[in-house]
Amino acid sequence: MRRAIRIGVLAAVIGVSGTAAVYVATQEKQAITAMSASLVTPGVAATGEYSYERLEAPGRTIVRDSAGTQLASFTDGSRTVMLTGRSRTFTEPKFTTVTITSSAWVRFAPQPWKEGAEKEPWFRDWLPKAVGDTSPDLLAIALQYTDGAAPQTAKKLRIGGDASFGPDSAEGRLEKSDFYDYLGVDWDFPDKHEKAEPARFGSLDCSGFVRMVYGYRAGYPMLGGNTKGPGLPRRAWAMSELGPGTQVIADTKKQATDYSALQPGDILFFNLEPHLGPQVSHTGIYLGIDGDGRRRVLSSRKVANGPTFGDAGGVSLIDGEGTYAKAFRAAKRL
Repeated sequence: MRRAIRIGVLAAVIGVSGTAAVYVATQEKQAITAMSASLVTPGVAATGEYSYERLEAPGRTIVRDSAGTQLASFTDGSRTVMLTGRSRTFTEPKFTTVTITSSAWVRFAPQPWKEGAEKEPWFRDWLPKAVGDTSPDLLAIALQYTDGAAPQTAKKLRIGGDASFGPDSAEGRLEKSDFYDYLGVDWDFPDKHEKAEPARFGSLDCSGFVRMVYGYRAGYPMLGGNTKGPGLPRRAWAMSELGPGTQVIADTKKQATDYSALQPGDILFFNLEPHLGPQVSHTGIYLGIDGDGRRRVLSSRKVANGPTFGDAGGVSLIDGEGTYAKAFRAAKRL
């Protein structure tokens, strides 16, 4: 078993004031500058105890409290909401000495955002509860499958805990361990029925890991196959090309180097096998900026034998000249 991951909660609460929205400790300065410069309309329109700003690229609404502190960021066409909360520090000592300290908490809203949705009843009910919620968010849930993470159970199922990548398949293709294999239960999708393979119990490949966190654990709809439809498809390439969500970085079939639109919780896509063609072959979850000022991805891979944001099998950075940086192609926000 791999050593336990430690998630420390710092006492400080990181605030956001004016247009310098700081949501990852004192980092993400470049992204904040880009956000501030992209206001659609000048000024802030106040409504009740909240105020709102509209930003673009992608279109989104920033919600602030009466003191000007950023509470949340809602992206058009996406259910993913980035909330400002208590600062946390993520570590994974077996695979990296680098830590990630962040005040970003990522949760799903009940429905995709659209401009003006702050006037709808669901928003007024949901936001105050979400801001005060300290239960595991999407980032904390994702880290429940890393090195040595303790088992999590619900309804007699092991739904969390240190995940392996999975055994080699008879066909020689490694990516065959989905969330239902990890759980050890068969699963009925809207488009097909899948049987869990006992040999893959407790295992998650890269897209299976994303589907476990966002789909099974957080309730985002899923499909069994790789077609366009109302749910997250099975493979990484299908998530990128056919899957739902707001496109944050378009796939131009070459290395993506503009990170200004990214926020923690985004789904990232990589082409780690360019010799096989331009299609992406790997996916992971963006965690934000680490203590060295670099951008980290959390993904499941063979060399680390499961999910990691460490440096086994290539440093988990999307900026620079490393394996994953060179392979970085696209990003979506569910």
